[in-house]
Amino acid sequence: MSVSIEWSMAADRKIRADFYPAERESVGTLLVCHGFKGFKDWGFFPYIGKKLSHKLDVIVFNFSHNGIGENGTDFTELDKFALNTYSRELEDLDFVVHAVRDGLFPEEKRPQTARLFVLGHSRGAGVALIYALDHPDRISGVVSWNGITHPDFFEHKVKEQINANGIGYVVNARTGQQMPLSKEILDDMERNADRYDIVGRAKGSRLPILLVQGTEDYARLVEGSKKLLQARPDIEWHRVEGGTHAFNVVHPFQGTSEPLEEALRVSSDWIMKLDPHAADRGTIR
Repeated sequence: MSVSIEWSMAADRKIRADFYPAERESVGTLLVCHGFKGFKDWGFFPYIGKKLSHKLDVIVFNFSHNGIGENGTDFTELDKFALNTYSRELEDLDFVVHAVRDGLFPEEKRPQTARLFVLGHSRGAGVALIYALDHPDRISGVVSWNGITHPDFFEHKVKEQINANGIGYVVNARTGQQMPLSKEILDDMERNADRYDIVGRAKGSRLPILLVQGTEDYARLVEGSKKLLQARPDIEWHRVEGGTHAFNVVHPFQGTSEPLEEALRVSSDWIMKLDPHAADRGTIR
């Protein structure tokens, strides 16, 4: 059974999370990061929180500027979405890491602090990788589900619109909403180009990484994975046959799929087999 938590980082900056305590003795805590236009209650996220909590404490959370409002499923805070930079998401993830370390959970149910893993989907995987590369002493491993390996995935016409007007728009295919993106997002990527160079930084890292990717995922993301493997041939890349970007799952959740079950199984097995002393990591500091 999950526990809902709300943390306030600032007066108008909240992180909402669902904590799924391990059903058996926990081997670590897994933080789950949603992607662009995603949220913790989208599609498969509640399901994977339950499924992966067999021997892991699992925390699925919303980034503070993902645009989702109080009801948890509607984009009613598009003013925040417009300012959702990578820097802000990295600050959010850091806050959650420290919440685990500092025990900011209900007294009777607190996650394990000895080993910390991060699983990210799509853009969330990029955030997970950047954070882990920033803090290799805190993260024991990263699982990327159909993840980005370069932060700039925005279409050229959208960036032209942003540069010309200070703001551009992307369409939410599910809701039909025109979702705003401010120039601050592009400025953040330019200002932090070296920090956000996932492929370049991974080359000199020993961070344990698992890539789980559907064979029907977007071509640019598949190409990104190939580049990451060229930089780090030791990274495990598991291809899920027939798997789409969301592993054949929709929102609202209509039930699981074979590709999703395979992604869950592979991810869980990799975490369970990961050497706790790999890369001299394992303790949150």
